[in-house]
Amino acid sequence: MTRPNVSVVVVSNGRPDALIRCLRGLTQLVYDPFEVVAVADRPGRRRIDTRPELFGRIKVVACDEPNISVARNLGIAQAAGEVIAFIDDDAVPEPLWLAHLAPVFEDRQVGAATGYVIGRNGISLQHRLRDVGPDADSRPVSLQGGEPRLVTAAPGRAVKTEGTNMAFRREVLLRVSGFDPAFRFYLDETDLDMRLAALGTLTAAVPHAQVHHQSAASDRRRPDRVPRSLHDVGASLAMFLRRHSSLDDIASVGRKERRLRHRSLLEHMVAGRIEPRDVGRILATFDAGWAEGSGADLLPLPPLEPAPPAFLRYRPDVPRRGHAVVAGRIWQGRARRAEALRLVEAGWHTTLFLLSPTARYHRAWFDDEGYWIQRGGLFGRSRRGGRLVQFWRFHARIRNEIVRLRHLRGRPAADMDNH
Repeated sequence: MTRPNVSVVVVSNGRPDALIRCLRGLTQLVYDPFEVVAVADRPGRRRIDTRPELFGRIKVVACDEPNISVARNLGIAQAAGEVIAFIDDDAVPEPLWLAHLAPVFEDRQVGAATGYVIGRNGISLQHRLRDVGPDADSRPVSLQGGEPRLVTAAPGRAVKTEGTNMAFRREVLLRVSGFDPAFRFYLDETDLDMRLAALGTLTAAVPHAQVHHQSAASDRRRPDRVPRSLHDVGASLAMFLRRHSSLDDIASVGRKERRLRHRSLLEHMVAGRIEPRDVGRILATFDAGWAEGSGADLLPLPPLEPAPPAFLRYRPDVPRRGHAVVAGRIWQGRARRAEALRLVEAGWHTTLFLLSPTARYHRAWFDDEGYWIQRGGLFGRSRRGGRLVQFWRFHARIRNEIVRLRHLRGRPAADMDNH
């Protein structure tokens, strides 16, 4: 069966550096055919204009309004793929992301799909699979193994797609008019999930389709994850409950959420990140948002543009050649980084291991230069559920880590294993 062509939509507002890093990761995807649609504010668009390797190879859509649903709908209007995938600007996909995510749509029953999300340390999973109900109550769904599965939620509930790692059949998005602009931020994809569930749309869970999510700072959140404002959280929660909940007293859910947010703010205060006076000030933004969402009109969704421009198939300058590994001790960092960069420029998606003779925990990330880095102690743990200290020989440790990454980046070429 022919592979579905895929449009990848990335929305960016106020984070041009993160956007460029995300786009760098997208251009290394091992999948064909796909196109990239970047929906960005002016700073993001100007940064794209400084990158000659993107000229004429991705679609760029202007959106200066800080409303993720409006921006995503603009992306859908320009997306020509049979399947439309979404990723956040502060995320980077593993090279085999689409290779795992897209094939589930060869089954015509599948209307949506979601993968797993790796958190800030670059190794541990931040989000697996969850479902959600009409009161915005999400709960984990047990899924064993790494094979894709069709998942059916209980009546009245929906399989939750993760906003930074989800895909939908384009015709399904058109049928429900895409995302609701009333949800500027928070519960935007959850509202869509509930509407799709009401239509009987089937969702596939794809564990090996993974992206790294850094939760970068924004106008709503500081770099240390302290919220600047909870206005859109309060407003979106009120709107969601009015649209989906059957409770007579939706305020009870609002009060519960407010208590959770209050507790989180107190934890930030105890940690010294905010002052006592900030707790009430930030919590007041939740109250203002709740009041706004409770009184806003519930408007019907406008239809989406059914005829996008032509598919803009992404073609790299250098064909993708596979996965290469460079490994060395921490004091060899400069030379090993230079080798990793050379391999990236030659078309390899490259993983660089830099280990110290310690038991430090491992961290991993996608470098701005275009290669993956994993750093930590030779005897330290990478998987957070592993042993705190384990003695390894250097070559054996590298081989062990490569095995963990094969589903995400592929098996390295034998002659590129530089240990």
